[in-house]
Amino acid sequence: MKRVLVTGGAGFISSNFIRHLLEFTPYEVVTLDALTYAGNLENLADVMSHERLSFVHGDIRDAALVRELVEGVDVIVNAAAESHVEKSIEHGASEFVTTNVEGTQILLDAIRVTPVERFILISSSEVYGTAEAAPMDEEHPLNPRSPYAATKAGADRLAYAYWTTYDLPIVIVRPFNNYGPRQHPEKVVPRFITQALADEPLTIHGDGHASRDWLYVLDDAEAIERTIEAPIEQVAGEVINVASGVDISIADIATMVLDVLGKPRDLTCNVPERLGQVDRHIGSVDKAQALLGWQARTSFAEGLERTVAWYRDNEAWWRAILARETRALSS
Repeated sequence: MKRVLVTGGAGFISSNFIRHLLEFTPYEVVTLDALTYAGNLENLADVMSHERLSFVHGDIRDAALVRELVEGVDVIVNAAAESHVEKSIEHGASEFVTTNVEGTQILLDAIRVTPVERFILISSSEVYGTAEAAPMDEEHPLNPRSPYAATKAGADRLAYAYWTTYDLPIVIVRPFNNYGPRQHPEKVVPRFITQALADEPLTIHGDGHASRDWLYVLDDAEAIERTIEAPIEQVAGEVINVASGVDISIADIATMVLDVLGKPRDLTCNVPERLGQVDRHIGSVDKAQALLGWQARTSFAEGLERTVAWYRDNEAWWRAILARETRALSS
């Protein structure tokens, strides 16, 4: 039976992925998380006692701990990352560099010593910057537009270099904009939902024309599982977009959230454009279909309905996060 190490397991994408593995595969799962602002142990509360899940509180920058964990697993899915774009812009990139780049390097050096069946890096579509062609395929130039995106690009290319240099079994997946249950309310879809639930104006950066390729998180989880199951000779050294192939503007997202919740469409407020804003993201789906036999199954309308229902039913979860952040800012 395979043992899968998922780093950053208390985060949004990774906690949903862990839940998917426990439900749909026989794999044993070990997860490592430093429990920073991006990791919330409540994300795993319903599965923490699962017989096939082991949780380790620690940091991927701890080389000794990483080496110890790598010795006992077959597959590594590196999803650990500092991921708050605005934090990287306003407060500096130091933590982003050490976690996203140096943390990845520590994991890669560990598998040079202790080989694994495969190493899957969860990169990001943010490495592309604004689309120069639509859809963006895996050969699109990398033009990251924020410090966060630059560190993800650094980890992405570092992992690729370890494949070319050391012939390690590395696969790089670049998910486009995920949304769904348990996403930190800093992100635009849950921010709009929680603002609407609180009858507060939905804050739209700029005029809201910027568009994204929105991917329901459980579709992403299925794609990562397919990456584990694909023949390694078919995927080693490859970069694979995980996308829906459809883009929707921020302004349209706000309108759809308000409509789902039955709120007036004028419950919006335009604020200054964010620094380093990406104008458009839409991903090519051809390579994922060819190599993984995968395509997104959840339409945005369906995924949004599910996501709104989750935030409506779990108000205590997101209000606790917002309260903690308010206290942190005032201290």
